[in-house]
Amino acid sequence: MVAKTFKGLEEVLAEELRGLGAKNVEPGRRMVSFEGDLAMLYRANMCCRTALRILKPIYKFTASDPDTLYSMVKEFDWTKVLSLDKTFAIDTTAYSDEFTHSRFVTYRVKDAIVDYFKDRFGPDKRPGVRLQDADVLINVHISGERVTLSLDSSGESLHKRGYRVEQTEAPINEVLAAGIILKSGWRGDCPLVDPMCGSGTFLIEGAMIAAGIMPGIYRKRFAFEAWPDFDADLFDSIYNDESSEREPSCRIIGADISPKAIAIARANIKQAGVGRYIDLEVKAIKDWTEAPADGILVTNPPYGERIVTDDMDRLYREIGSALKHVFTGYHAWIIALREEHFNAIGLSPSVKEEVFNGALECQLREYVIFDGDYNSFRRQGGSIRHSKDADDATRENKRERKGPRRMSDDEWRSEARRKGFGGKERRTKSDRYAPKSGRFAEKPGRRDDKRRQDSSERFDRRDRQGRHRDDERHESAPRENQENPLARRRNPEALKSITGRGPSLPPQHGENVVMRSRRGWRNSSNDSDK
Repeated sequence: MVAKTFKGLEEVLAEELRGLGAKNVEPGRRMVSFEGDLAMLYRANMCCRTALRILKPIYKFTASDPDTLYSMVKEFDWTKVLSLDKTFAIDTTAYSDEFTHSRFVTYRVKDAIVDYFKDRFGPDKRPGVRLQDADVLINVHISGERVTLSLDSSGESLHKRGYRVEQTEAPINEVLAAGIILKSGWRGDCPLVDPMCGSGTFLIEGAMIAAGIMPGIYRKRFAFEAWPDFDADLFDSIYNDESSEREPSCRIIGADISPKAIAIARANIKQAGVGRYIDLEVKAIKDWTEAPADGILVTNPPYGERIVTDDMDRLYREIGSALKHVFTGYHAWIIALREEHFNAIGLSPSVKEEVFNGALECQLREYVIFDGDYNSFRRQGGSIRHSKDADDATRENKRERKGPRRMSDDEWRSEARRKGFGGKERRTKSDRYAPKSGRFAEKPGRRDDKRRQDSSERFDRRDRQGRHRDDERHESAPRENQENPLARRRNPEALKSITGRGPSLPPQHGENVVMRSRRGWRNSSNDSDK
């Protein structure tokens, strides 16, 4: 089976499935694959807080074009999952160069299924298609040429728990809210606070976690209840199992500046039946003066998209002030959209992760709030956890600060020519003012090209005189301290003097070897003929 989820919640969902007894649990990209029996299928739908859908693959094949897709779908025995009196719907996800339009894929799969029944039972015999509340929901997933057909056992997305009777303008998704709480490590053993609770999603999901209430308990139906092999007795035994429920030991506290939001949260909390675990009040974030000790704070403040305040920066500064002065000893988890809003909080996060809240690509950050300075906090045994991504980024930054990166071959040769063979960098004025080559080439549109060229020629004359005096000093220097003149000065005259020279032949027997001085070698262009 496959459980779908949001980006960043794969490991959390995998732990949930392992806790339920699933086998061969493997996290993937926005999904987790696992194995189990029919009871595990029912239990995953009822108990997984971070799953969006539970899929059961029924048919896999490869298709490189729409005609092959149609013929392969039509070959499957659809009487195993559908009958003439049932309705079906198709949901398609395609990552393919050939199948670029998911709606077209949906139509081709639908045609293949309908034609399958027409060919076997008559031209007027076929199951119906219904976009909403269909009996059987078929999921089509295409990756390249690999096609997987699955039965969606959930039907409506599992984030729609069934307890939400009202909502504010921008409520957080229930699956994402539960995932953030589970990522924080909170299981009901310390206070949980949401000072900007909106419609109360964090509070309700937290209460369900603390009390061990299955999130699927509020739903009216699941898609697997319409399957031919549905086992009603087995499902009833799972639905009525209260063995995991318990009484929370710590309070859950919520507040919001809007009386309307608090009224909506109160209605949702009542519908979920968790009102006895949650305290609510109308209060702005700047009005917090105290909080229970050593708790977890989770909140979803306005992003400036659907909910806008007069001064967003001031709001986030007030959040930062409350964290530093009121919520000391807390681990605060905040989801927001913009970097400048996080910067306004004025604290360094210990965890930074990308998450999606609906269609918005947000960031989730954890702040560890402690008294005093960081060194004192560490001496007292405190530690700040870092996510893997944060650790990798920190290591990369340290590598960049500690020393140079490994250069490519071209970069190494360029650096060697500029600095010489192991020597210090020696750049002449002509290097700095070379008018027509390298990174000092002429740039179009500049009005002082002629003036720069005249200046460059003057520097070239002075530089040639300086090189002549340099050569005389260089001749008297010890041999071992002399450097390659080409690498040291990029001397074009020396380059011309050795162009075309081949290696010297070894002396014949009895001949003496005569060594020329470097100056003579440099200044004698016809030595090879003598």
